[in-house]
Formats: sequence, structure tokens, C-alpha cells
Amino acid sequence: MAGGGVAVFPADTVYGLCCDPENGQAVERLYALKRRPAERPAAVMFFNLGSALSELADLAAGERAAIAGLLPGPVTLLLPNRGRRFLLACGPEPATLGLRVPELGDTLAALGSLEAAVMQSSANISGGADPRRLGDVPRELREGADLVLDGGELGGTPSTVLDLRAYDATGEWHVLRGGPLSHEVLTRVLDSR
Repeated sequence: MAGGGVAVFPADTVYGLCCDPENGQAVERLYALKRRPAERPAAVMFFNLGSALSELADLAAGERAAIAGLLPGPVTLLLPNRGRRFLLACGPEPATLGLRVPELGDTLAALGSLEAAVMQSSANISGGADPRRLGDVPRELREGADLVLDGGELGGTPSTVLDLRAYDATGEWHVLRGGPLSHEVLTRVLDSR
């Protein structure tokens, strides 16, 4: 990542592509490989929760409580980006940060030693099927990446996308994309504050 590379990696949901979120050339490469429009935002992923909480020190109390209840896990949280961090991943919405911290099982535990954030998106051609096996990742992405990690077969359902931008102020939250986390789990965690 430090050298501007792009990697294919396994997460707790589907295979992803990632790069350094602060390296403009790496971000451009990731978007070009995916054929994804540059104006579409991507998530920032940390492979361990401690690194995410340390980097995002300006999280509000309600946001921290939601994160504690939901992460690590198969969810992408849209949060206020008060510090205007990772702007290359934010696209046209610099006030919003997509945060992802996957739950790493035994086979993926080594990824937890990475402290730096990565910009990530699913390892597919934009609009294509989400890959649950490395063989499902389009060949051009595997061949265009600098590093390819095989984590075996994954769940195959992309993360739940949850809008928490107003959560600290109002308790309001919205599911923007359904995924592995059920509405019941989200309600139990988020409405208990």
C-alpha cells in the first residue's frame, strides 16, 4: 500500500480491492481497474477497531456507542467526516466518511496487524456481481493488482450500508443497502441508546 499498489483481498463479506486512501495515483488506478466513475465514493477500511478509533478521534459519543455495538462486522457506516479525512475516498461528499472494519476470522486474522487505513471497494467491475471466491474476481482485476490474497470462500453478501450521519444528534439512522446485518440486530443496537 505504501508504494501506491492495489490489492485484491478477502473480507468478511466479499472480495475487495484496496489501496492507500491518501495516494491519488493509487486511487485513480483502483477506479480505473473497476471501471468505476470517479465521483462515486468508496469506503475507508481499517483491519482493526483500535486503529479506526484512534484515527477518528473526533467521533461523537453516540457514534462511538454505535461503532462499539456494530464493529467489527459486515457493515459500512456513513458518518460525519468532521476532520475531512480521506477526501479521495469521499468523492463529492467530503462531509461524509464511509467506515468499514471487517470481522476477521481465524483465516484472515493476520490482516488485523495492519494499522493503516485502506480505501476499499468490492473486487468487481463496477455494477458486476460481488465475488465470494477469488476465482469470481474478474481476471483483469487479479492481473492488474499488485497483490492478490486468497481467503477461500466468503459469505458473498456485501456489507450492510448504514447512514449514521444524524445519529448522534437525533438518534436517527437509515439502512441504505441491506446486507448481512438484520434490521432486528440494528434496531437492538441502535435504539438502545
